Amino acid sequence: MNTLYVRYCTTTILLSCLALGAQAQTADPKFEAMLKEGFRAEGIAGLDRLEQDRIQAICSDPELRQTPAAQKVLIEEQSKAMAAIKPPSDGKYLGSWKAGEAVAQSGRGATWSDTTKTPNGGGCYNCHQISKQEISYGNIGPSLTGYGKARGTSEAILTYTWNRINNSKAYNACSNMPRMAHFNLLTEQQIKDVMALLLDPESPVNK
Repeated sequence: MNTLYVRYCTTTILLSCLALGAQAQTADPKFEAMLKEGFRAEGIAGLDRLEQDRIQAICSDPELRQTPAAQKVLIEEQSKAMAAIKPPSDGKYLGSWKAGEAVAQSGRGATWSDTTKTPNGGGCYNCHQISKQEISYGNIGPSLTGYGKARGTSEAILTYTWNRINNSKAYNACSNMPRMAHFNLLTEQQIKDVMALLLDPESPVNK
């Protein structure tokens, strides 16, 4: 059996591993020691962050995720992710694009030096080109320049964009995009503001 997969079969996902036909085995002691030496619980950052959920464990192993059993689980997880996404509580999808730009620019939050009251950023520019005015951006994700101009603001586009930001794994189980709502990384209002950045005709993204 793939040794990497054994490492991912932690206690929290053991049942998932067994469901995929893996045998219960003890994680590599050296790997466990490395984790304990390299990480510590401090502030709001607990060691629970090292524990992968079912979807992370499968997607982390390229050999495993190609198996029929794993593919079946990933499809199930995508369906669960989609069902868990909540629409805007007031029915309004768009907030302030200016506030959305600030969220997209910020990579702050969710670290040991933050508190539960510290506003998180989206870190969107780490992976996407967004506003033309910003020349520093990553390219792991697709360019979002002209996003709303090219797609419009139909109900289908609003819903799709909302869902993608909330939990991208609802569409692609092994997406690298952070699950913004699933892990409470962004608030509903912050997501609305990022939506406006992408879709508001007045946003620099669409100029």
